[in-house]
Amino acid sequence: MSLSLPDAITTYFSISNGADATHIADCFTQDACVFDEGETHRGRPAIQAWMRATRDKIEYRVEPVSVSQQGNTMVVTATVTGNFPGSPVQLDHAFQLAESQIQSLEIH
Repeated sequence: MSLSLPDAITTYFSISNGADATHIADCFTQDACVFDEGETHRGRPAIQAWMRATRDKIEYRVEPVSVSQQGNTMVVTATVTGNFPGSPVQLDHAFQLAESQIQSLEIH
């Protein structure tokens, strides 16, 4: 399924699926915040480190399957498949954008 997503979110999913993490500045604001698995990662360097550490820990693939708008939040539901217990799972990625970049992301 092909979804129409803002460029920043498309870039985020490309990086999540193994593209070069140095492109983090192409999708996140300087002071962006990511909340995942009970932890908060604030700022591009911390977000880049979180993405690399997750990639080093497990192999996975993220496939967006639906998108909805809830106020100023864009929620992308994605199927995550990999070498982790319970795979595959569907996770909601709640994005808030600021001037075409991701300001915050919560993964549930």
